[in-house]
Amino acid sequence: MAIHELSALLWRERELLDLLTFKLEEEQLLLTAGKSRWLPHGTREVEQVLERVSQAGLTRAVEIAAVAEQWGLSADCSLAELAAGAPDPAWADVLESHLTAMRQQTATIKELRDANEQFLRAAVRSTQETLADLKPAAGTYDSHGRTGDSSPAHLVDRKL
Repeated sequence: MAIHELSALLWRERELLDLLTFKLEEEQLLLTAGKSRWLPHGTREVEQVLERVSQAGLTRAVEIAAVAEQWGLSADCSLAELAAGAPDPAWADVLESHLTAMRQQTATIKELRDANEQFLRAAVRSTQETLADLKPAAGTYDSHGRTGDSSPAHLVDRKL
């Protein structure tokens, strides 16, 4: 029966959302610890989980359409509409609990994403400030081999 398959898919999707939460927290730990060396690996893992979540969402939509047709609902209904139109109150409760859990997981993921974005912006700002502080020390060489602003470069030798 399609509803059993849908319920199993929803459990797998919730597990993927948990994994995504873990990967985002892992990425946040890397950011707060200043371990930028591992950040590309963490970001790649987040992207891989996001791809799996996207595929699971497509599969869920197909299963929702199949269940909706069996229950006499519109094939393009949402999970909330499916739960509201469930002929059996037990299945309505199961679908509602999945929906509630997935909404909570999504809110947590959004918070982590926003926090990580703030950490990344702060890191970029810090890097830019550090580079700006280094610029004066990286001046041109004068005729005596010294660097810095004390001896600006000239096109013409003034001793002539």
